Amino acid sequence: MESETPRDFSGLRAEIVARHERLPKRLAQVAAFAVGHPDEIAFGTAASVAEKAHVQPSTLIRFSQAMGYQGFSDLQAVFRQYFRDRVPDYETRLKALTGTGSASKLALLFDGFCDAGERSIAAFRHSIDYRHLEKAIDLMARAESVYLIGLRRSFPVVGYMAYAFGKLGVRNVLIDSVGGLAAEEISFATGADAVFGISFAPYASDTVALVGRAAERGVPVVAVTDSPLSPLAKDASVWFEVVEADVEGFRLLSASFALAMTLTVAVAERRRET
Repeated sequence: MESETPRDFSGLRAEIVARHERLPKRLAQVAAFAVGHPDEIAFGTAASVAEKAHVQPSTLIRFSQAMGYQGFSDLQAVFRQYFRDRVPDYETRLKALTGTGSASKLALLFDGFCDAGERSIAAFRHSIDYRHLEKAIDLMARAESVYLIGLRRSFPVVGYMAYAFGKLGVRNVLIDSVGGLAAEEISFATGADAVFGISFAPYASDTVALVGRAAERGVPVVAVTDSPLSPLAKDASVWFEVVEADVEGFRLLSASFALAMTLTVAVAERRRET
């Protein structure tokens, strides 16, 4: 019924997550993409969204109708309204920049990356749950060693955390897969330690496997990922949802770095207090 169709982003997102496992395979694929990449749904075309979600455009229509909307544009309007409410001048600024004849492609690209970083940080700042932050800090501060797992494009985040932890005197183990020894390295982690794991869709299979292996052995896990449907979320003691905006398919790590350094410095300070 129309009255039951969510007309705000939070309601729609909750409905997608609740119904994900009951949806047919292709519609579930769209559901996961929509939750993990709301900016793509909001600002993309049906063709571009379908390509990035690896489905046919007709599948977007079927998904929209399954969620109670008339079509993709009807569902898309909910996502667009969410971003208008959050960053009201984004589309205006983008249109103005695009329409400026003197703006070079390089200037457009640079502005695009700056704007993507700003949007990512603004969105995460709005959604952060400080209770989760306190729990994560407590878990990591009590750990004998913090194991850092973030392969492929997430590696810069854990790499910098390892550097900062070293400077701050916090014992840590950076799992970098050099020599193919990642499985052996994580096997030393115990319940007295903690794991920090980070990965975004398409999730690095080694990161998922290593975090899962640690969780099975009772090691507390703090995870950073982009969706409640992420495989990292189910294994985490506490997890954070970070959705990074992208430019021409390249996603920054602006919000991820902000969170990672907040955790790093706060953990060091908490350890000094105890």
